[in-house]
Amino acid sequence: MDRRQFMAAGVATGAALTLGADEAKAGASNKAKFRMKYGPHFGMFRNSAGGDPIDQLKFSADQGFTAWEDNGMMRKPVELQKRIAKTMTDLDMTMGVFVCGFGLNNVTFVKPPSEVKDEFVAGMRKAVEVAKRVNAKWTTLVPGAYVKNVEWDYQTANVIENLKYCAEVCEPAGLVMVLEPLNWWANHPGVFLSKIPQAYLVCKGVSSPSVKILDDLYHQQITEGNLIPNMDAAWDEIAYFQMGDNPGRKEPTTGEINYRNIFKHIHKKGFTGVLGMEHGNSKKGVEGEQAVIDAYRWCDNF
Repeated sequence: MDRRQFMAAGVATGAALTLGADEAKAGASNKAKFRMKYGPHFGMFRNSAGGDPIDQLKFSADQGFTAWEDNGMMRKPVELQKRIAKTMTDLDMTMGVFVCGFGLNNVTFVKPPSEVKDEFVAGMRKAVEVAKRVNAKWTTLVPGAYVKNVEWDYQTANVIENLKYCAEVCEPAGLVMVLEPLNWWANHPGVFLSKIPQAYLVCKGVSSPSVKILDDLYHQQITEGNLIPNMDAAWDEIAYFQMGDNPGRKEPTTGEINYRNIFKHIHKKGFTGVLGMEHGNSKKGVEGEQAVIDAYRWCDNF
C-alpha cells in the first residue's frame, strides 16, 4: 500500500476518532479543527471557495484550518488588510507570516550598516504598521545575496548588526522577524542564508526576541536534510515552520519527507505556533484542493 492509499484510510479513521463514526459517515469531518495551526495562503483553495479572499478564509476555516499566512500582505490595500484581519478575528484564526518587503536577491543585509541601516529601519517601521493592522506576530526576512569579494565573516557581522537596528523597531511592537534559510540548488542560488545552523549563529549574535528562525522544511531537506536533529539543535531560536514536500514543493505525502512523523515531533515538543503551507497543489482544480486537505488530515492524525 503506498502512502496516498494509506493516507486515505487514515483520514477516515481520524475523522471517526474526532467526530464519531456516524458524523464521519455523514461527511462532517471537515468541521473538525486540526490539532496544529496549519496555515494555507490565498489562492490555495480558489477553485473550491472562489476568488474573493474573504470567502477563501471562510472556506479554510470550515475545513478545520485555524491559521493563515500571506507573503504579499504588505502589497494589499489597507482596506483589504482590515477586512482580512476582521474576518480572521471572527473565525478565530491566527495570522502567520507576511514578507516584510525586502527583496530576495538584493545585496542588502550583508552590506555595512552605515550604507543601509536607514533603509532597513524605515522598511521595518512600515512592516510594524501592517503587523498591527492584521494582528500578525511574525514577518519573514531574507537577508539577501552574498557578496563574492568580501570575506564571509564580515558579511555575517554586517547581517547581525543590521538586524540589531531592525530589532530596535520590532521589539516594542512585539513583532518577530523570522529569518528564512533558502536552498541554493532548486530555487535561490547565491543567497547568504541557507542553513539552520547558520541562522542559529545569526540569532545568537543579535540576541533579540524579535529575531528568530523560520524553519522551512522543504528548503532544509534540499540544503542539509537531517530535519528533526537540526530542528532540535536550534529549537530555542525557531519561531515558525513552513512546509512543502520534496521533490516538487507540493503538499505532504507527495514526496520523500515523512511529515506525519515531523508534525508528531513538533507537537510533542510543545510547539503552538503556525506551520505555514508554503507549497503548491499536486493536482489541479477542486480535486487537487481536496487532496491537500486530505494530506493534512492524514499527517495530523498522529
